[in-house]
Parts: sequence; C-alpha cells; structure tokens
Amino acid sequence: MPSDNTTTAGTPRDRSAAEEPSPALPPERASSDPGHAPEAAPRPGGPAGYRAVFAVREFRAVFAAHLLSLLGVVVSELALTVLVYDLTGSPLLSALTFALGFLPYIVGGTLFAGVADRYPARRVLVTCDLVCAGCVAVMVLPATPVWGLLALRCVVAAVAPVFTGTRTAALADILGEGDLYVLGRSLLRLVSQSALLVGFGAGGVLLAALSPRGAITVTVLTFLCSAALLRLGTLDRPARTTEGGALLKESLAGARAVLGDRRIRGLLLLFWVPAFFVVAPEALAAPYADAIGAGPAALGLLMCAMAVGHIGAELYVGTALGPRARSRIVLPVAALGLLPLVLYAFRPGMALTVGALVLAGAGAAYVIGLDQWFVEAVPEELRGRAMTLLTAGLMTVQGLGMALAGLAAEFLPVHQVVAYAGAVGTVCTLLLVVEVRRTRVRYRSARQC
Repeated sequence: MPSDNTTTAGTPRDRSAAEEPSPALPPERASSDPGHAPEAAPRPGGPAGYRAVFAVREFRAVFAAHLLSLLGVVVSELALTVLVYDLTGSPLLSALTFALGFLPYIVGGTLFAGVADRYPARRVLVTCDLVCAGCVAVMVLPATPVWGLLALRCVVAAVAPVFTGTRTAALADILGEGDLYVLGRSLLRLVSQSALLVGFGAGGVLLAALSPRGAITVTVLTFLCSAALLRLGTLDRPARTTEGGALLKESLAGARAVLGDRRIRGLLLLFWVPAFFVVAPEALAAPYADAIGAGPAALGLLMCAMAVGHIGAELYVGTALGPRARSRIVLPVAALGLLPLVLYAFRPGMALTVGALVLAGAGAAYVIGLDQWFVEAVPEELRGRAMTLLTAGLMTVQGLGMALAGLAAEFLPVHQVVAYAGAVGTVCTLLLVVEVRRTRVRYRSARQC
C-alpha cells in the first residue's frame, strides 16, 4: 500500500522513552491467537537504534510487507499511466491517472476511518491488501475499459489511507508508544522515500521487458505477498473500540473528535502545512529545468534531490540523536525547513538549486519527533481514525499543493512560484509553531494534574 510520510519528537508521558522502554505488546492488548506469544521489546543494553526495531519479529513482517506493496504500487502507477496513454493517446487522461492516486485519499480517510478502530488491525490490513489485489487483477484484463481503469485506481487510492492509518496505529501495539515506535515509523518513511528513487527505475526496466499490463500484474503478486506476510507474521489483536452504529457516523465522529482537540489539531497541521508548500519545486521541476536550460539528466537530479536530503537527515536523526534531542529539534527545524526554497527567487543554477532542495528535504526530519507527540496526544480508542485522517490529509494537501503550484506558474515565473511557496510556507509554519508550543505547555500541565 502507499506510503508513510511524516513525524515530531514527543512530549514524555512520565519518563522519557530512553528511561522506560515500551513493551512490544501491552498486556491489555494480548493476542487472541494461542499459537503466538507476546513479544517483548528489546531491553536496555540490547540492540540500539534501528537495530532494536528490527529485533521485534512482528515489525520485520510489517516492514517486508510495506516494502513489497510499495514497490508494486510505484511500478503499477507508472505502468497504468502508460497503459491509459497507449489506449487513449490523451495526455490529460494519462496525467489524471496519476492524480487519482491523491484525490480519493480524503474520501477514504474521512468516510472509512472508523474501520481502523472498529475491526481487528490484522483483519483490516489483510482485507485492504486483498481488495487492492482484486482491483489490480481486473485492471490487467484486456476487456477493462479506460473508465474502469480510472474507477479501479480510485478504489485503490480510497483504500490506501485506511490501510496506512491502521498499520500506523498497529505499530504502537507492536513497538509500544516510546522510542521504538518513533524509529519504526521512521523506517517505513525511509522505505517510502527510497521507493520513489528505486521504484520508477524498476518500473522503467519492467516496461522495457513487459507490456504495461504485464508490469501491472506484478502488483497483484506484491499485494498478495503483503497480505500473506501480515496474516502469518502479526498477532491477532482485538479491535480498539466495540462501539456499534453506522460506520460513516463513527468515522465522522472520530474526525470531529480529532479535529476538535486543539493540541491534536495543531500537530496535524504541523504535519500538513509544510508538506503543502514543499511539493512546489517537485511539481515544477520540468519547467524550471527548461527555464535554466538544463537537460534531462539535470531534471532527474531536481526530482530526487529532496528525497536524498530527507533520507540522509532522517537516518542521522534516528541514529545519532536520542528521544529528548529529537523532541527539542522539532519546532526549530519545522520553522526553518522551507527557507531554502526562497533561494529560487535568485533563479540559481543547478548546483545551488540541488543544494537548496537537499536542505529542504532534510528539513522533513522534524517529523521523527512529531510522531511521538502525536501518538501521545491521541487517545487509544481514536488512534486508528486519527492515523487514517493524518495519512489522508497529508496525501491530499500534497496533491493540492502540486496543483496550485502549477496553476500559479501559469501567471508567474516558475522560480518566483517556488520562492513564494518557501516564504509563505515559512510564515504559516511559524504561526503553527507558536500554536503547538502553547498547546504543549497546557498539555503538560493537564497531564501533571
């Protein structure tokens, strides 16, 4: 299923995560499967950093499933775009095929979020993978019309936030709510960023060897393998809530509860707002490369520079900094992360542009601490719905950000659009930082009472 993309270091509950390791499976959420025994998280003195996360058997299954399905999704997106263009000859429909990977997120994340808390996580994850495998299998059929391909693409995109939100909430059960959870989320994000670099290359190789439908068939297998890994490699935990009622009503009630809490709302916006602005240079990479007279190779550098910065910075923060240090850098890094884009105002050449994009990508490292704050602020009974809403909103704002950047570039030079995105985004993020700082003080005071 599609990606994970964000985070921020957390407010300690009673003691820091470094002082009190979280159990991989809290007693009250023990497995109902007698064939599996709860697995404890590594104790102090055991494997450090990311190695400690991989020491948890269930996480290894989740990680492998994520890697398989994500590579499949990236390959299928590329192949489906090519297939629609081959069938129609329409650049608009080809582009729409790619855009439909973003737009249904808000629908699925809002209307179906209740699934993440109402049903056992393993059942939801496996069912989502099987639904997506079925949709992709129908896409492969030669008799499927273009409108059917687009409709099935929408279904897969609508299911994606439910899957991702459920998996993110389940990580807190598997890894606890402390440092292992933060590092586990970080690893999934790193895979998502890396898949963008590797997946499109793999898709190009597959399309050179297979037809577009043949390449899409690979995705059916990756979804089925992901479902098998999750079914056999994770415990069968009970649902978070036993509330009945209509699913739609429950999903909307969860969204109202999450957005109605000032602390949680501020954290959500701190995920979403920088992501809305930071996509501008990627959306406009091709016209900017043309404006400065750069070739196709330079365009490739522009497209991957931000991901390289993100991966490098997140690896450093995850391995070199402890929980307290990650928490301290959240607000300052978030506040400054978009500033490198202002350099576009001077219409720099390739070297400075790539440097600015690497720095902007590195600014996303603040989310590693934001993840901890978010999981601590959200009540457990709302966790699945909150994570689903977070994922849906994140993908939606990125899609909107790309669209609006393209619209602005119809009226302004490309370099000015990116520079304005950096400047306006910095101002908006600074206002959010002030709000989150205020709610953090009140949140701590309330917990101490």
